[in-house]
Formats: sequence, structure tokens, C-alpha cells
Amino acid sequence: MNDSTELAPDFTLPVQGGDQGEITLSDLRGTPVVLFFYPRDDTSGCTKENEAFTALEGEFSQLGVKVFGISKDSLEKHEKFMAKKALTVPLISDEHGTASEDFGVWKEKSMYGKTFMGIERSTFLIDAEGRIAKAWRKVKVPGHAEEVLDAVKAL
Repeated sequence: MNDSTELAPDFTLPVQGGDQGEITLSDLRGTPVVLFFYPRDDTSGCTKENEAFTALEGEFSQLGVKVFGISKDSLEKHEKFMAKKALTVPLISDEHGTASEDFGVWKEKSMYGKTFMGIERSTFLIDAEGRIAKAWRKVKVPGHAEEVLDAVKAL
């Protein structure tokens, strides 16, 4: 998924925040999009990542870029998470994991000696034509939102 000529996998999923109840990625053509996949609402790293993108949302918006967080959490969990942490970036619910699988972020992970399936923290910058311009895998949260913003400016 690092080839800049590859179209981003399309999806239609429910979204919390913003002005619509669901989002179809291909409907956003003409506008660059940042999709950041994260493991779970209200965990330490995921909270920091969502807060970082929220802090920079105005800068992304000034550049004409739409930013969305996406996890397998329900809309209800997203709503509580957004309210608790004052997040403004819309959050997409991928409860069935179709987008996570299509983007190749549903991976085997291990923690404390246990192996399980989960979302590998990843971000995709999708250009106005719907192609993946840049992909970040195994994201480390500190400085990541700023790095994505720099990539957007270079588009």
C-alpha cells in the first residue's frame, strides 16, 4: 500500500462528528484526506494521537484536507470518547473491520506474551484523486500528526 498510484480502498461507514451520519471515501474525491487508524478509544496512545490531530485540525482544514480517525469502536464509544476528551476530528466506526482489513492494518499483535489480532496504528494520506500518496505503518504517536501535516504541505 505504499504505491502512490494505488487507489485507496473505498468504504462506506458510520461517522461520529462532522455533519453526516456516514461517510463514503470515494465521495471525498477532489479533497485530500488523512485517515489515521488507531487501536481503541480512550487508551493512552490513542488519546494522545487523537488530541494531536485535533490540535492541528485547523491547519489541516486551512489546507483543504479532511482528517478522520478510524477504529473498530462503536459510534457510541466514539461519542463518549470525543466528549470526554473534547476531540473534534470526526471518528469513523469500522466495527466489522472491513476497512481495517482492506487497508492492511488488521494485524497479529503481541503484548505481555499474548498474541491477538488488532489494528496496527497506521496513517494514510490520500490525494484529491483518491490515491494513497503516503502511508505510515507502525506509527509512534509523538510528533506523528505534525509529520503528517508536513506531508500534506508537500502534496
